[in-house]
Amino acid sequence: MLQYQKVTEQNAFILRNYYKNCTYQLCEYTLGTKLMWEEELHPEWCESDGCLIVRNEFQGQKVYDFPVAGENGDIDAALLSIEKDAFESEIPLCISIVPECESVRLLKRYPYVHVYNIRTWDDYLYHSQDLATFTGKKYSGQRNHINKFTKVCPDACFRELDIEDLPAIDRFWKDYEKEFSKEEIEKAADELRYSKRMMNMVGRRWFRCGGMFDKDRLIALALGEQCGNTMTVHIEKALYSYDGIYPAFVKAFAEHFGKDVEYINREDDAADKGLRTSKMQYHPAFLAQKYVFKPINDLFEHVHTFPTLTSERLVLDQITEADIPAYNKLVLDQERNKWWGYDDVGSLKEPFTERSFYDVVWRDWQSRNCINFAIRLDNVFIGEAVLYNFDFRGGAELGVRIDKAYAGHAYGTEAFRTVAEWALYTVHMRNVAAKCFHENEASYKMLSSCMNKAGSDDAYDYFRKEV
Repeated sequence: MLQYQKVTEQNAFILRNYYKNCTYQLCEYTLGTKLMWEEELHPEWCESDGCLIVRNEFQGQKVYDFPVAGENGDIDAALLSIEKDAFESEIPLCISIVPECESVRLLKRYPYVHVYNIRTWDDYLYHSQDLATFTGKKYSGQRNHINKFTKVCPDACFRELDIEDLPAIDRFWKDYEKEFSKEEIEKAADELRYSKRMMNMVGRRWFRCGGMFDKDRLIALALGEQCGNTMTVHIEKALYSYDGIYPAFVKAFAEHFGKDVEYINREDDAADKGLRTSKMQYHPAFLAQKYVFKPINDLFEHVHTFPTLTSERLVLDQITEADIPAYNKLVLDQERNKWWGYDDVGSLKEPFTERSFYDVVWRDWQSRNCINFAIRLDNVFIGEAVLYNFDFRGGAELGVRIDKAYAGHAYGTEAFRTVAEWALYTVHMRNVAAKCFHENEASYKMLSSCMNKAGSDDAYDYFRKEV
């Protein structure tokens, strides 16, 4: 399981080392977004496979950013780490937000996936030169507003903000709140509070802060962050009482900070009609789309009712309440289950009861996390076959255990072959994997007869069957 840390000012430089060269062009892949919205997103991070992995919260669910590669980062290996982390954390796999440039990679990776692309989330990206000059007929409205502002405030000037400007920034927020109704302020209270906190970071090397002054009075401010060829503007506020201040300030900020970038990202419109109209009036070069990928496993797609499988001697079907005594006996046989590789008792999250293991099996089937087959010989429960650990890429693991009273008759091999062929040819999976401890000679012999060996490590021998 990945080991995460909360995003803080103290470890922010590590994230910034990844984001500074990131080419995704989305505001989510910036340090500023993680710090500004940490109360909403609760971002946590770790490094794996030469990549930055960030896990956030959205609508009460854990979701993953797409990995950001370092100099020698392996994106595919990092995605595998994310998939394993979601499985081990027992959370649905959701990768959000995915940049358009990486969407094809995930479409190829996941055979079955729900993909969302919501217009409200689109970031507005502008050519920095367009905002710095406002040349051309399409910007005539902005130029007219700037002329009005310049006529009223001919001596207004733009300059970078630093820590010495904190008193002026504090006065700006007081002036800013006076210009809005209480209702408007309350509506945007959180965003305003986050903006104030972020502006206290003025002077940090990660951010670019600028302000427009009318003599000694700060009348507009902004905080941006350069990532690759894009400057993302996290905060952009101005006093509306100064007619034309916004286009004048947008132009001044782009002139000053846009020289080394090709694009300026002014982020999304939060589904605000007025804000959307305003952002469109500045004529974006394009809207940067964001994709949410929710992979689903093969059971969800193909198995809607519990199947009954048959072989020469066996019937494999759903474990029922009538099987509870026999199933508990199987699960609690510690001598045989030392080769199972999974602690059934230790995995329980609640005190053990007679129904505990059955309830886990039922919940896993309902959620399609795995499918547990009862193995029956002449209507007698003699074991279990479990297809589990779906990797969302067409693969899963298969395990079989047989009651010791029925061992030695190749029932395990027969059940294993039956479920494997069902998975490959009926559920249309790409591969089925299995493993056994080195010391488990019986399982090694059984798996060797059914599958191809795929490797080994200090504890296990691994096998694989694919079509």
